[in-house]
Amino acid sequence: MIARLADGERSIGDLAMPFAMSFAGASKHVRVLEDAGIVRRRRAGRVHYCSLDAARLAEAQAWLARYERFWNDRLDALAVLLRAEDSAAEATPEGAGP
Repeated sequence: MIARLADGERSIGDLAMPFAMSFAGASKHVRVLEDAGIVRRRRAGRVHYCSLDAARLAEAQAWLARYERFWNDRLDALAVLLRAEDSAAEATPEGAGP
C-alpha cells in the first residue's frame, strides 16, 4: 500500500484491489498506517482517499539508518574476530592443544 501511495493519492478501494481484500480489511490496514502517522485520509462523499506523509517515512528511515550503522559495526567486529579464530586454528598443528 505504501508503494502505491508513493505514486500519489489513492482511494481505499484502489489500495485494496491488488491484494484481493475487502474495503473493510484495507481500511483496517490504512488505519494502522494512519495511527503511525505514515498515511493521511480524507473523505470526498463516500470515497476515502489516502495520501502518504513522506516526512514520517523520512523520520523512520533516519531511525533505521542509525541502527543499521550500529549493527554493521557489530557484525564487522564479529567478522574480524571469526577470521582471527580461523587463522589461529590453521596455525595450530593438529594434535596440539590450545
